[in-house]
Amino acid sequence: MKGGVRQRGLTWSYYFDLGIVDGKRKKKEKGGFRTKGESEKALRKAMTEYENAGSVIDESNITVSDYFDYWFKEYVLINCKHNTQSGYRLIIDNHIKTSLGVYKLKSLNPTTLQQFLNSKYKNGYTRGYVANFYGVLSGALKAAVYPYQLLKDNPMTYVSMPKYDNTPKGNNDMKIITLDQFNQIITRFNKTTSYYIPLQIAFNTGMRASEVCGLTWDCVDLVNKTIRVEKIIISKGKGVFEFGTPKTKSSYRTISIGDTLINILKSNIIRQKENKFKYGEFYTKNDFVCTQENGGLVSNDSLKYISRVVNNELGIKYNFHSLRHTHATILLEGGAVPKDIQERLGHSKIGTTMDTYSHVTLKMKNDTVNILENIFATQK
Repeated sequence: MKGGVRQRGLTWSYYFDLGIVDGKRKKKEKGGFRTKGESEKALRKAMTEYENAGSVIDESNITVSDYFDYWFKEYVLINCKHNTQSGYRLIIDNHIKTSLGVYKLKSLNPTTLQQFLNSKYKNGYTRGYVANFYGVLSGALKAAVYPYQLLKDNPMTYVSMPKYDNTPKGNNDMKIITLDQFNQIITRFNKTTSYYIPLQIAFNTGMRASEVCGLTWDCVDLVNKTIRVEKIIISKGKGVFEFGTPKTKSSYRTISIGDTLINILKSNIIRQKENKFKYGEFYTKNDFVCTQENGGLVSNDSLKYISRVVNNELGIKYNFHSLRHTHATILLEGGAVPKDIQERLGHSKIGTTMDTYSHVTLKMKNDTVNILENIFATQK
């Protein structure tokens, strides 16, 4: 880009070439400067602003801390769902800023970033946690290259994940419960409690907690025996909730349910009507399937109470997601078609289903060998 300064009368002006615009060569010119030095300084600033297309970031001085705040505001808040936003915010504030925040963005190099990930590995963070750190760093620094043009190269390209033991997860790692343990749980949280319905829905469908809490009666078909998953409930804090979209495209699904859950849901309709009459004007009117006695929403956060009681009082290793894992495990061990289970759980790939429940697929492989052995035995 060509430019220069010149004197006109008692003042100086600068100019530079803008290229061809609408078929004609255009240039930018501004005058009124008292000295040649002032016009040259203004020229350098104007050409820089033009080349950066009005960038709002001072790329020479921005720190890692400031850049990640900018990326979160301009990309994450616009393109990511609420739960992803919350997770990224925690990673940025509690890990990236505390370890890397004081660095200049341009000074970040693969060695520093590799040491960061390695330190998380050495401190006992799981593969999933470290993978989240890796993903946030990679995504943010890729954006720093383009479209923000703050870096010429993404240093995360040369960083690798620490190696973890790839031994398949066992039942205890995934907190899978037995039928006897589930019966203990629903005995403790029986039909008189507001937790009985969400427990039964999750156990009988494998739905996620946010899907269970966000389930409304218009998505339940008691005649055709199906539940339609098309939304989740999101906590915004201080008792404020809103609907959100399911985790992935494949999470939108219709789940077939049996008579056991159908009868439980029919009884819940009667219970809600009785409570509505009991509380009168003080009953919270809504269309939620899982409600408290006064009609209030049973939220994701309130389900954590179940986990505390089950772990501490009943002595069972459990969290609400255990019901999803248990549901899938029972179906796989019972001989259900893996593809059907994938669709039931809302996994986008069957590989996800089979990898997650590899402890079951190992048992299935052994069963296959036993079948062959039994066939051979009958032919002897």
